[in-house]
Amino acid sequence: MRKQQKGFSLIELLIVVAIILIIAAIAIPNLMRARMAANDSSAAASERTIVTGEVGYYASYPTLGYALLPALGGAVPCTPLPASGCLIDNNLATNGAALGKSGYNFTVNLVGVPPIQFDTEATPISAQTGTKAFCAMEDGVVRTNTPGVIAAAGGYAGCQKFLPMAN
Repeated sequence: MRKQQKGFSLIELLIVVAIILIIAAIAIPNLMRARMAANDSSAAASERTIVTGEVGYYASYPTLGYALLPALGGAVPCTPLPASGCLIDNNLATNGAALGKSGYNFTVNLVGVPPIQFDTEATPISAQTGTKAFCAMEDGVVRTNTPGVIAAAGGYAGCQKFLPMAN
């Protein structure tokens, strides 16, 4: 007389593990592409936020001109001053404490004394966090490098060469 078997055999467990691995191999690349697309969208929106902050700063302090990125933010509770405009989120203004925001690093370049022109640039921290670089100037148009090229604009003249983003 044979005992009744309880549980799963080794072959059945190996088949289940193999199926799970196949599903993961299909799903993980799609997840990474979706994450990079979300980072790209976040960077473009952050560029718009910085431009809006710069315009607000210029309107508030016309004798000072435009400002560098840290002067647009401010620690909570924020008091609007020339050194802390309280116009954008402080995490964006401090560039995520040098770790970036959503896989991108942000910079602001000023032109003139007092600054009468600016460009803001967003570059991916690595090729795994974003697919293209963004920039914007005081005209408010967000421009982008060709997909796959993550190099920064390199200043005001470089930003002018980027193509306007298709919205």
